[in-house]
Order: sequence, then structure tokens, then C-alpha cells
Amino acid sequence: MRAAAYRRTGPAAEVLELIELPDPEPGPGEVLVAVRASGVNPADTKRRAGWRGAAMAHPLIVPHSDGAGEIIAAGPGVDAGRVGSRVWLWKAQGGYDGPGRAFGTAAARIALPAELARPLPAALGFDAGACLGVPFMTAWRAVMGDGPVAGQTILVQGGGGAVGNLAVQVAVSGGARVIATAGSPETAAIARAAGAAAVVDRKGDVVAAVMELTSGAGVERVVEVDFAANHAADARMLKADGTLASYSSTSNPTPPLAYYDLGHKGLTVRFVQGGRLPGGMQEAAEAWLARHAATLRLPIGARFPLAGIAVAHARVEEGAAGQTVVLP
Repeated sequence: MRAAAYRRTGPAAEVLELIELPDPEPGPGEVLVAVRASGVNPADTKRRAGWRGAAMAHPLIVPHSDGAGEIIAAGPGVDAGRVGSRVWLWKAQGGYDGPGRAFGTAAARIALPAELARPLPAALGFDAGACLGVPFMTAWRAVMGDGPVAGQTILVQGGGGAVGNLAVQVAVSGGARVIATAGSPETAAIARAAGAAAVVDRKGDVVAAVMELTSGAGVERVVEVDFAANHAADARMLKADGTLASYSSTSNPTPPLAYYDLGHKGLTVRFVQGGRLPGGMQEAAEAWLARHAATLRLPIGARFPLAGIAVAHARVEEGAAGQTVVLP
């Protein structure tokens, strides 16, 4: 089968290559999936780049954790009735607390644990399914990880990004009023289409704008895309005893903490890892997805053939609007 892979970390154009690999076979508890679309997330580009000095966990890595396709074979112990079903894939390469798996979704086929292949609602195409895993589960936990949001006002920093767009939709469906920030007209349009009641230019005075929009009251929760850059400002916009749920801190992975800005208000800071969902949360997320699939907005910014994977990675690293998909 054809696959994209890298043998060392570094710039996408220098390390990614197209190769031929033997077709995988599903082992016990696994399914074999014909991959129709592979989603590219910032986490995938960071792994490939060797972000923060990360070393190669395997001699050869096929990238990407998210994808979608059809189950074409079931390994021992897996219900053969799943063969032929449409699925979305997540955690294909595992988490970040170990070496993970060597073979992700940037290939024609993938064998992976059956529980990582989830039913794809009929209303969603394969390209949309490839954009669910990391963004959707991260957004779900960031919004719903501290209970119902009905009647609350939530600030979603980066509301036009992959996670932010879904966070807006989850929050609005739960009865929250959402204010989003965005850095460009394109991402602002995505946030508005997702249901944000207001969109604030993140290059302006975000604190002043949010406080004006809330008549000086502030917000109950913040969903944060860059903890280092924004947490001190978030503390100023949050009501006492509010929650800051952050899923990334790319601008500075080891930020100084504005302790008293957070502490004087008794704020809760939740660090979100989308691949870690405590008991019942994944089931709740998937139930929500089944209910809202027909109206879910998953803007695809660009689709690339497998041969264009290096350009796809570059697009994600540039922060272009809309999600990026590779079609093996």
C-alpha cells in the first residue's frame, strides 16, 4: 500500500516521503480500515517537526492520528458485523505519555484497535469525519468538562480554529451565549457561522471588548487556545469562581503563571488533553455528535492528495483557516 512517512524529525518538505508498505493485517481486537481521508492537526505537525526536542519513537512513522474510512476486515475477537461500516478514527498514533503507535492514518490502510474506529454518522462525509477526533474530543472536554453550560456566557479564544469552531457549537447547543475571538476575517466568519453571538478581534483590546459585551460582568468560562499568551487577560474577564479550560500553550510551553490574577478570584484552571476523557464523557460526546451531525459545521479549508502531504503540513503550521485533509 502507499503511505506517507518520515524517518527523522524536521521540516515537512525535507522529511516527509511517499513509500510503499505491506498491507497491514488486523490483530486480535483490531479492525482494518481503508482510509478515505486523513486529518492533519497541529499536534501531527509538531510531532513530525520534533517540537520541544521530541525524538523519534520508532524508526519510521506514518503520521496523523485522525481519519475516516470503511472497515474492510475484523481481527480475532471483533464482531465481523462491523465489516463494511463507515467509521471515524482517532488516537491512531496513541497519546503523548509514551512511544505511541508507529502507523497513523496517512496511508491507504490502517490496522488499529477496534475501539478507536467510531461509527461515522450518515450525515457526515469522510473528509468531515477525518476532522473529528482531536478537535471534537478536545472541544467537548473543554466546554463540558465542568458541567452544564446553560445560561452561561463563555469566551472561546480562537473561535475560528479547529477546536474553537467545535467548542462554539457545543457550547451554543448547551444553551450558552458564546463570545469568540478571531485573528482574521476568515476565522471570524467561521466563528459566527458556528453560532458565536459576538466575535472580537484578538489583535485589539480583547478585555475591554468582552467586558463591554457582558456589561462589566465578565464570563463564567473561557476555552483557551494559548495559555501563555492569554491566561492573565482571561483572569480579568472571568467572574469569580469561573473556569479556564486550556488545551494548548504553543507560544510558551513553560509559561510563568499569573498566580494572584487567578487566585484572588478563586478560579479553576483545567488543563485539557482531548485524548483523556474520564468515564462516560466519550459516550456523551458521541451521543451529542449523533444528534447534531446533520447540522454540524466542519469547514474544510483545503484537501490534498497524499503526494501533497508536505504542503498540507505547511498549511497547518501557517494557521490557515479551515481544517486540512489529506486523501490517501
